[in-house]
Amino acid sequence: MSENNAKAYSEPNRTPLYDQHCKLGAKIVDFGGWALPVNYGSQVEEHHAVRSDCGMFDVSHMTVSDITGKDTLAFLKSTLANNVEKISGTPGKALYSCMLNEDGGVIDDLIVYYLDDNHCRLVTNASTNERDMAWLNQLAQGHEIIITERPELALLAVQGPNAIERVRSVVDQEFAESIASLKRFQGVFNGDKFIGRTGYTGEDGVELIVSADYANQLWEALLERKVQPCGLGARDTLRLEAGMALYGNDLDEQHTPLDSGLKWTVSLTEERDFVGKANLEIPAKHSMIGLVLEDRGVLRGHQKVFSNDIEIGEITSGTFSPTLEKSIALARVVSASKPALDDTVNIAVRNKMLTARVVKYPFV
Repeated sequence: MSENNAKAYSEPNRTPLYDQHCKLGAKIVDFGGWALPVNYGSQVEEHHAVRSDCGMFDVSHMTVSDITGKDTLAFLKSTLANNVEKISGTPGKALYSCMLNEDGGVIDDLIVYYLDDNHCRLVTNASTNERDMAWLNQLAQGHEIIITERPELALLAVQGPNAIERVRSVVDQEFAESIASLKRFQGVFNGDKFIGRTGYTGEDGVELIVSADYANQLWEALLERKVQPCGLGARDTLRLEAGMALYGNDLDEQHTPLDSGLKWTVSLTEERDFVGKANLEIPAKHSMIGLVLEDRGVLRGHQKVFSNDIEIGEITSGTFSPTLEKSIALARVVSASKPALDDTVNIAVRNKMLTARVVKYPFV
């Protein structure tokens, strides 16, 4: 490697659980500047473990930030497309929202936990961290708040029909009782440990925000309880089967939430103003549709979608679904030409036109 190339290349960041992945022989890749496991052998087995039993994911590359101060709620009301007032007054309640630019494009999608009127916690994407923090700090001018990133914390997601029972079996009694009391989309502190009944798989489960040492203890304890470690590959097939958007694929700054199937996350009915609201066009120019491939092949991002020989859009996310044993996809199409459910469209795959059925998602 030349001296110039050596300077340009930097090792990806390692999560607190990196050594655990190496011990298990995981295939590690550079994912947005982080060394993360793609799989531990069989991606399909990992996928099925989450659907039928329980799996765990290292998601410590995600960014945790605490917003504190007397203007916390006012700031988030004006910053997020969804209205944080929906969850205010219920400690630990979580809200999914997009954060928009002035044009209405999506800078990031995130989870916000309401802790009290002077404290909320954000969980944002790793790939957008630099842009997110710059935007949040810019918008914070004039508000009495402090934004504090928490890079010392690890994030561990445990997902599947048996996830909650399995986590409760490896923590102390007080923590186990607080986990049992959680409702969906709600979190709770136990000392300095935070756990939310949230996830990115379509299954029940929890996400833990804890110290690096405790994350390693949990990982090892859950391994002993036969919880399947899962990598980025299974995470992607699971979230797509559940119809969940992925930033950079289904969401970006060139499209609004309304163009991306996320109208339900935008609060437009009240007088509240928020960044980007003025540029949200109704009806939206684009719509999202689900596709199931009828022919042999695999649907992938950026493949063009045709209806009656006219190009109407493109696939944003596509994969082979281990649960359905068919290829599935999300596609963004021009609203005016949106095909009806049960219609078929054609997908340009290499030099062929393959047939896909339009379906309602989530797929599973």
